[in-house]
Amino acid sequence: MVLILAATPLGNFGDASPRLKAAIESATIIAAEDSRRFHRLCSDIETSFSARVLSFFEGNEEERTRELLNELQTGATVLVVSDAGMPTISDPGFRLMREAIKNGIEVRVIPGPSAVTMAIALSGLPTDRFTFEGFPPRASGARLTTFEKLRHEERTMVFFEAPHRLGDSLEDAISVFGVERKAAICREMTKRYEETIRGTLVELSTWADANEVLGEITLVIEGASVNSAAMTAEDMVGRVREFENAGMDRKSAIASVAQEFGIAKRLVYAAVVDANKMST
Repeated sequence: MVLILAATPLGNFGDASPRLKAAIESATIIAAEDSRRFHRLCSDIETSFSARVLSFFEGNEEERTRELLNELQTGATVLVVSDAGMPTISDPGFRLMREAIKNGIEVRVIPGPSAVTMAIALSGLPTDRFTFEGFPPRASGARLTTFEKLRHEERTMVFFEAPHRLGDSLEDAISVFGVERKAAICREMTKRYEETIRGTLVELSTWADANEVLGEITLVIEGASVNSAAMTAEDMVGRVREFENAGMDRKSAIASVAQEFGIAKRLVYAAVVDANKMST
């Protein structure tokens, strides 16, 4: 019994590895995010299989995980593939992998194409340290909150985004990260219409507004400058002091600074509290 997670091509079927083809041919059960796309993949890479193919997607992941665990425990070789890239990375498979490990089942991973690492390389932004943030929330308020938590993230950030939400996400990113933050839009990677748009967030927003955005989108955003959180906190506290010295009460001063910096009042309040603790 063995569970195998295998990366599949993002779009160019020439990226299918010999190990992927061998795993498809030898598996007894194949859990595919979309069975029709899996059959098309096998046709394109000229690989046949005798395994039973089961659908394995977000809507049935919990139920299917229990079923696949039972199959594994009776000796099956289960291969998990998503539509593109590595299972478990914004795709089904994490729960099954976790439970298999917990139950002492042998697990293997067949590496291969990755939208995250490919986009990082294409972006031209620092690659020594990065963080993958998945899909931002769909609602603007929740998305802004997510970006706010990442305001001082110094690592390069990678997001997936739906093409019809890209413009709104870029607008929210500008409001939090600023107009000069560099970024890259990587679209349709390895496919016929692949392109990468690089520039500031404002430049990318202008591009998104002027073009019909289609296909798979990976957004890469430059990290904050080193120690930006400490610098910003110092700036916020200094500005609050200026307002207080001018006769404004602290609550109003904090509200004014929050508006001036375009950030949440709680962040300014926390900076002032921390500064007061350090001075006592």
